[in-house]
Amino acid sequence: MLPQPRPAARRSAAAAALLALAVPLTACGSPGGASDARAAVSADRSPAAPSAPASSSAPPPKPSRVLMPTGPAARFSTARDTDAGPILMTTLTGAKSGVSGKVWVWLPPQYDDPQYARTGFPVLTLYAGGQSAGYNTWTDDQLPIQEIDQQLAAEGRAHPFIMIMPVQNLESSESRALECADIPGQPRIGTWMAEDVPDFVRANFRTVRGRDGWAVMGASTGAFCSAKLALQHPDVFRAAVPIDGYWDPDSPLWKGHEQERLANSPDELVAAGTADVRVLATAGGANAYETGLVKEWVARAKAPTTVEYYEQPGGKHLTSDFKKVIPTALEWLTANTAGPEAD
Repeated sequence: MLPQPRPAARRSAAAAALLALAVPLTACGSPGGASDARAAVSADRSPAAPSAPASSSAPPPKPSRVLMPTGPAARFSTARDTDAGPILMTTLTGAKSGVSGKVWVWLPPQYDDPQYARTGFPVLTLYAGGQSAGYNTWTDDQLPIQEIDQQLAAEGRAHPFIMIMPVQNLESSESRALECADIPGQPRIGTWMAEDVPDFVRANFRTVRGRDGWAVMGASTGAFCSAKLALQHPDVFRAAVPIDGYWDPDSPLWKGHEQERLANSPDELVAAGTADVRVLATAGGANAYETGLVKEWVARAKAPTTVEYYEQPGGKHLTSDFKKVIPTALEWLTANTAGPEAD
C-alpha cells in the first residue's frame, strides 16, 4: 500500500504469512537496444535552513525514513518502452570495484507523481539466468515483471518497487563465469553488485533508508546470485527470492581457491546462521532433481536466517514458467520488506 503524502512517516502493512499462489517463471532472454537519451533524476542537495535551538522539553526529532538522492546523477538512455513505463539503461563504473557494466532501471509510475515527491521507494534488484553478459532478461517481455508489479500495486497487493537489473558477467563464455563474487585475480563483480550498485541507486533515486526496503531476486543462475548476495550482505538486503537455483559455486575460475569458493557458497552460507535475512526459495514441481536440491538447501537454513519453500505445480526450468511465479514472488516480497515511506 502506497502511503498518502503527509508529514508523518507511514509504513506499508505487511502480511506475515506466505501467500501460496501457483505462478511460473521463465528462462533467459536476449539483450535489447538502447535509444533516446534521457537525463537522470537530479540529486536534492538543498541546504537546510537554520533553526532556533530546540526547547529542552521538546521530544527529539523523528528520524527520517526517506533517503533523498545523494548524487552524482547518472545519464540514462531509454532501452525499451513498456505499458508500465520506460526501462532505462546506463553503464556503471564502480568506484569501489573498478568494474564497468550495464545497469537497467525501471521506476514505478508513482515515482514521478508530484504528490510522492518526498516519498522513498523500496528497491528490488533482479538477476537473470545464464551468463547475463551485456543483457538482463528481466528487461524484456519474456519476464514482464514491471507490468505485473504495476497491476498488483494498483490492487494494493504489492509495493511499487524501484527495479534494478544489472549484468552478472563481463564475458559470455561459461568458462569465465564470475558467479557474482570477487574471485581472486578476476574482476571484482561481487563488490560491484553488493556495494557499487546500491551506491548508484542511492545516488540517483529516492529510497527507503536502511536495509528493510532492499531485496534481491533471480532465476536459475540469478537465483544463485540473489541467495549468495543476501546471505553475504544482510546489512544491505532484507529479503531474497531465488527461483529454481543451485547452491554450489562451480566456475572453473575458482580452481586453486577452494577456501574463497566455500566462502561464496550459498550451501555454506545458509547453514552458517549469521545472516538475519528472509528467503523464499522456489522450485518447479516437474523436475524431481531440482525440487530435491532446493528442499535440501531449505533444510540447511539456521536462525536467524529464515527460508520458506514454494513449489510451482508442474513447473519446469523455463522462462515461460519463471514468468508464472512473478505474482507470488512480488506478494511475498511485499510481506517481507518495507514499503514506500513518506516523512
